[in-house]
Amino acid sequence: MNRHNSLLRTPYAVRMSHWLMVICFFFVAMSGLSWFFPSLNWLNNLLGGPQLARILHPFMGMVIFLFLVFMFLRLVRYNLPEEGDGKWFANVGQVMGGKHVDELDTGKYNAGQKVLFWGIMGLIALLLISGVVIWRPYFAPLFSIPAIRIGLFVHALAGVLLMLLIIGHIYLAFWVRGSVDSMSSGYVSRKWARVHHPRWYRQVTGEAVKKDRP
Repeated sequence: MNRHNSLLRTPYAVRMSHWLMVICFFFVAMSGLSWFFPSLNWLNNLLGGPQLARILHPFMGMVIFLFLVFMFLRLVRYNLPEEGDGKWFANVGQVMGGKHVDELDTGKYNAGQKVLFWGIMGLIALLLISGVVIWRPYFAPLFSIPAIRIGLFVHALAGVLLMLLIIGHIYLAFWVRGSVDSMSSGYVSRKWARVHHPRWYRQVTGEAVKKDRP
């Protein structure tokens, strides 16, 4: 991408945290699926076999949480609810159809991205809490059997929901042309910014938004 006609959207530290978290999440998710579905038991070989996978799974989960805390601190101010978010939901059909509504005047992240942000944060928080409850041999002995059973259920449910949310996130990242550049090079084209996030474009450039379309 021509850097002279682009804007920095995602700083290096955030991008590295994102991709390291993705790598850790892949291995954690695969080992989790290997225990949830017996037919997928072979997936735990990705972490060195059943015994090693059971040891590494919770520790890698903690690494994911730490990266998430860093990203939360860097991005939360852009993902707080705003008055215009309701308009985005009211026009979500047009947005999903590739039509851009000028009245939305979207900031750095739209309302759908904010839902994704808080959904991921909430589900990983649930995974952390429930994971601690069922983490043998360190913490599980501190809890009753009923509490551990509830922890197992919550952990499995939150894990499945998070995987579905991540799949949706990946699909939308490729569906909106140019979005992947934000997490690869860190830059997006000025035209992409004007079309998809006009208010953010004005904030970082000080320029008026032209009504051009892809």
